[in-house]
Amino acid sequence: MLIIRLQRVGRVHEPTFRIVLTDSKFGPKSGKAVEVLGSYDARKGKGNSSVDGERVKYWISKGAKLSETVHNFCIDQKVLTGKKINVLPKNKIIKANEAAAKAKADEEAKKAPKPEPVPEPVVETPAPSEVAPETPATV
Repeated sequence: MLIIRLQRVGRVHEPTFRIVLTDSKFGPKSGKAVEVLGSYDARKGKGNSSVDGERVKYWISKGAKLSETVHNFCIDQKVLTGKKINVLPKNKIIKANEAAAKAKADEEAKKAPKPEPVPEPVVETPAPSEVAPETPATV
């Protein structure tokens, strides 16, 4: 199956990518691309990126699939229309939601009035002089 995805070609700490059409069984580092469809410079952002929209649409019509990141990139470049796909891992989303919920609960706890402490009931115990002396047990 053919897939359109990113292939990193930049140096260390200088990420640049090619948008390539390749067979899905080959890894992105194999270099075995059927066709180069564009480029993306991560350091310069969207301004220095290009994609051949006509070729992308052609290969999609022939059955090629898009990776989620390339799908979002094509929507940004207005090659495709539709909604973006969330590419974040689910556990990060869950952790982010949990953190937001905890922060909200902490804020509400600060705003809520604190209940006054209830005093414990005082139990009166008789003084030692008031206690009746024990009588010796008779046998």
